[in-house]
Amino acid sequence: MCKLFVSADPHLWETRLRSVRLNGFSTSVRLENLYWRVLEEIAGRDGMSVAQLLGRLYEELLEARGEVENFASFLRVCCGRYLMLQLAGEVPNDPAQPIAGLDADAILAREARRLARAQGALMPAA
Repeated sequence: MCKLFVSADPHLWETRLRSVRLNGFSTSVRLENLYWRVLEEIAGRDGMSVAQLLGRLYEELLEARGEVENFASFLRVCCGRYLMLQLAGEVPNDPAQPIAGLDADAILAREARRLARAQGALMPAA
């Protein structure tokens, strides 16, 4: 089992630092190359650069939460969620289909139902 992960291209887990402008300030974000690849795919789906995507995610996160504690971790989770939602059939595999056109509220509702069913299945019988 582990060979699938251990024998992968080591370039995937090497980190790369990128400079970006977030909320009007220049900063740097360090992520593994695998995450940069996924972010490039996500950005490309909606005709954005990675820098534009990061700026938009940062602004929307700040608006929704009031603060941004660990942006690099948030980006890793975004990448994981993107891939999980693709596996669940919620995000089309076709990279030509924009994410902005998807019904986020409906996807989140279906995801919540799947999570509730999964948690119910894990609960021991009384």
